[in-house]
Amino acid sequence: MHRCQSHTKNFASKILNLIHHQKQEKFPKQLHRHSDVFINHRGIDTKRTISGLLYNHLVRLGLNPFLDTKNMKPGDRLFDKINHAVRHCKVGVAVFSPHYCESHFCLHELALMMETKKKVIPIFCDVKPSQLQVKDDGSRPVEELQRFRWALEEAKYTVGLPFDSFEGDLSEFLKIATKAVMNNLLEIEDEEENRRTEYDRLRYMRKYIDQKRM
Repeated sequence: MHRCQSHTKNFASKILNLIHHQKQEKFPKQLHRHSDVFINHRGIDTKRTISGLLYNHLVRLGLNPFLDTKNMKPGDRLFDKINHAVRHCKVGVAVFSPHYCESHFCLHELALMMETKKKVIPIFCDVKPSQLQVKDDGSRPVEELQRFRWALEEAKYTVGLPFDSFEGDLSEFLKIATKAVMNNLLEIEDEEENRRTEYDRLRYMRKYIDQKRM
């Protein structure tokens, strides 16, 4: 058990060191650090359980997650703050729950994550993917219904993490969810590093060709 916990901490430490090192190189004097992870959730279902505890877990590991109840203050404009956090995060965590689809904000955040092509980790808490549906109660425009339903279908067909709050081990699940977040962050950092390397290579080649022409 202790060996497993030590391995998880070492794994997290390596990822955080990589992310911190790259951010220091790119933004040495950055005043406002963007959120690494956006937690999309239905507050009445999971704020005090999975969503809130996952947020605390990620903070303790040195990450900068976004959870509306933790990151927003009186006076903040809801859509401005949320949209900014979604657009600048690296990984999204969508915590689906029984009342999730009743929330306009939940569905909007999910749609924005999908539209901006974020890596999204679905968590199905006390609900099956097949049970998630956007119902037409006549209050939403057709375009909005289509947008929300499309985003929901995209999430349903993404490999996720199921959790049963009545029978599951929450402590163990948080470790699994945290590792999934870390793995995705590391994968994204590797992709960005590869793109930077390729860009530098092409820039060097262009400079070399220009010098040959002179």
